Amino acid sequence: MAPSRHGIAHLKDDTYLVPFMDVIRRRHEFAGQVKGRLCRNCKDLKEFAAGHEYFGLHRRGERWVFREWAPNATAMYLVGGFSEWREAPDYQLRRLNAEGVWEIELAPDRLHHGDLYRLRLHWHGGAGDRIPAWARRVVQDEHTKIFNAQVWAPPSHYQWRNPDLPRPTFPMVYESHVGMAQDREGMGTYLEFAERILPRVADAGYNTVQLMAIMEHPYYGSFGYHVSSFFAASSRFGTPEELKTLIDTAHGMGLFVIMDLVHSHAVRNEVEGLSCFDGTLYQYFHQGARGEHPAWDSRCFDYGKPEVLHFLLSNCRYWIDEYRIDGFRFDGITSMMYHHRGLGTSFTSYDRYFDGSVDEDALAYLCLANELIHEVKPAAMTVAEDVSGMPGLAAPVQDMGLGFDYRLAMGVPDFWFKLAADVRDEDWDMGYLWHELVNRRADEHTVSYVESHDQALVGGKTMIFELIDAAMYHHMQAQDPHPLVDRGMALHKIMRLITLATAGHGYLNFMGNEFGHPEWIDFPREGNNWSYKYARRKWHLRDDANLKYKFLADFDRDLIRLARQHLAQRTGTPRLIRNSKDEKIIVFERAGMFVFCNFHPDRSVTDYAVEVPPGEYRLVLDTDSRSYGGHGRIEPEQRYLTQPVLEKRTLKHCVKVYLPCRTALVLEKVGAPPKPAAAKK
Repeated sequence: MAPSRHGIAHLKDDTYLVPFMDVIRRRHEFAGQVKGRLCRNCKDLKEFAAGHEYFGLHRRGERWVFREWAPNATAMYLVGGFSEWREAPDYQLRRLNAEGVWEIELAPDRLHHGDLYRLRLHWHGGAGDRIPAWARRVVQDEHTKIFNAQVWAPPSHYQWRNPDLPRPTFPMVYESHVGMAQDREGMGTYLEFAERILPRVADAGYNTVQLMAIMEHPYYGSFGYHVSSFFAASSRFGTPEELKTLIDTAHGMGLFVIMDLVHSHAVRNEVEGLSCFDGTLYQYFHQGARGEHPAWDSRCFDYGKPEVLHFLLSNCRYWIDEYRIDGFRFDGITSMMYHHRGLGTSFTSYDRYFDGSVDEDALAYLCLANELIHEVKPAAMTVAEDVSGMPGLAAPVQDMGLGFDYRLAMGVPDFWFKLAADVRDEDWDMGYLWHELVNRRADEHTVSYVESHDQALVGGKTMIFELIDAAMYHHMQAQDPHPLVDRGMALHKIMRLITLATAGHGYLNFMGNEFGHPEWIDFPREGNNWSYKYARRKWHLRDDANLKYKFLADFDRDLIRLARQHLAQRTGTPRLIRNSKDEKIIVFERAGMFVFCNFHPDRSVTDYAVEVPPGEYRLVLDTDSRSYGGHGRIEPEQRYLTQPVLEKRTLKHCVKVYLPCRTALVLEKVGAPPKPAAAKK
């Protein structure tokens, strides 16, 4: 990413962008023009994005009504058990208009809750079965593995018990996957997650849960990123009501809930997905090579089509309307924004964002999606996953940005893993480290993290495994000292502390990584004999008092709670006090926290003097504490008094600390407590 201009307040204030402001302004105006065309026959974007209430299967009074968009189809039937899976005249749809909208109305006794069904489409030169594009419930037969839509009309509607929550001022995001959240070998459920995992998340201090793989996907091992049915919550984890129970329970615990939204591409399956839905490859997607994603083996949406925008924008609104989702992490933004999908491209200068490779239709869609989401739910949170560093992605729409609330600081985990894997401890560059942690655009909010699910996928390593490797299998007993394990645990804690303490506006962790989950993620597949061994989280390791995992979990819990106290109001930005390449020490202040980090592998320092405001300080966090599996070289609850030091005729007040090697300390001033975080419900 190109270097940022620190101190800018608005996108237009970035002097590096001055040569490109005409392009930025034109893109912004283009998004407005697209909105104008979409809303020509309705009052606003919210009304336009209500396609989920028109298309698909609905009970309207005493009739069933089903509608589908398929402009190339010549005939269409509902088929299912009710028609013996044959094309029955009573279940034939009629074409309503030239745009390709099809409809059928049925008496109430023609369909019943739980019925399985599909569409059978005919087109010039062919025919085929399809799962309806707007289906709200899709299930897979346990034996045949075949997917079908399912009529979902339970006798009573879900009754929500808890109100929506305000957006956290500093999101502490717990990235989660419902299916692999359980300890046993098997697939977890929405109810198991609500009952067993949400209490862990709340106890650990996180305030936001990010749910992955919620949108229906035919291949479990895709991690939910090859979506087939965009309006269907994955039935492999339970029913729609059970997902609502999960979200409702989370709200009752004070947990904000966001979900992964995959609008960057779609699975190429034809029966289960949207590809070749009406016999053409270009109904929802670009025709030719532009409609194919070479790296992901998937289909790429045509964001220039009003019908596609209708589908995707309605999908944004649907999850808020139906499930009270609090926001979205938009997956694969880079692939959406560039014709080259970001493949083989290094974004080393601002020219890369304005060289003709940008899909401006996609930019317009993202801008409108953010506008819509915040119109439907003002407290909603949107997060962009982008590796390119596109300027303005998380800048307000009124500032000619795309309107995301946050962007993921994806360079931070890349930096940490490169450092841990390729650089000797004694060669770590503190200046480079600090730069990578705080290098972000001042006009955008970011979510920082050490690792997410990306780093834990099979073929890679979690950070703890990168640091400790095979020693984890034999030396994680609490009373088993081992130098490699000691090193790994010490660095694991410091990495998390300094990343969170320097984070721009939010922090993320993937479930289990807070306690150093020892293994990668590998979903059942032919290559592992369809095993669930690595598609789970071993919570029993965290709960075992005889193992060291509890130390990392307890440290993470206390770190999160400390950060919530100090960062609840987004107070302050990191202020560097000391950065010593030779000593491998970084000292900085953030929101009343004075953080001392000694990364040196074997050199501790005594009476390390650092200038601070005069007064008394107390130790509030020590990564080397025995309660966190450390060596206990610092007296717990230590107090420090500043001492006057005359230096070059200037009187300074310094605090002197003993700073052991591979240790980080957090001090706060006595008598000036931070504003407390809101009480947990």
